[in-house]
Amino acid sequence: MIIGYARVSTKEQNLERQIDLLKQAGAEKIITEKVSSQKKRPELEMMLSFLRSGDVVLVESLTRLARSTIELLQILESLENENIYLKSLNDGIDTSKPMGKFLITIVSAIAELERDNLVLRTNEGLKSARKRGRVGGRPRVEKKKLEHSLKLYNEGSSTIKEIVELTGVSKSTLYRYINKTK
Repeated sequence: MIIGYARVSTKEQNLERQIDLLKQAGAEKIITEKVSSQKKRPELEMMLSFLRSGDVVLVESLTRLARSTIELLQILESLENENIYLKSLNDGIDTSKPMGKFLITIVSAIAELERDNLVLRTNEGLKSARKRGRVGGRPRVEKKKLEHSLKLYNEGSSTIKEIVELTGVSKSTLYRYINKTK
């Protein structure tokens, strides 16, 4: 089955043009997503869940399918694992054909290289910071503050909210310390 996917990201954009293109290209069913400012796209997730081996996902362009290269690669990998093909009309990519598979392989390799370089740069930065005496993570809460918070809690005269405001110890840290000392 050929399933089209159309998405617009602003209220001003119209799905009709994409839908017409997908129909002309042979889409048997079209899934649409409107103004998806949040990370979750329920229609895309629903479509990906009902696709079957041999199906073709048809999009106007790769930018309609994914917001980032990493997201695109995750979708492509998922499709490939399920033997589902992707055809992007404007980008000239068809993963059912050898050239389409080749292009996806190159894009995947570049993304993997970028991920590896990011890890390398991050580790080098952390190593450099450690040499200068910097330590990662949040600063620890002073023991005195924790003990004072616990004392106030045990006295029962203050609410958790009041203890947090008075001592500057976060609510989650306070609860963690209370549970730890029980």
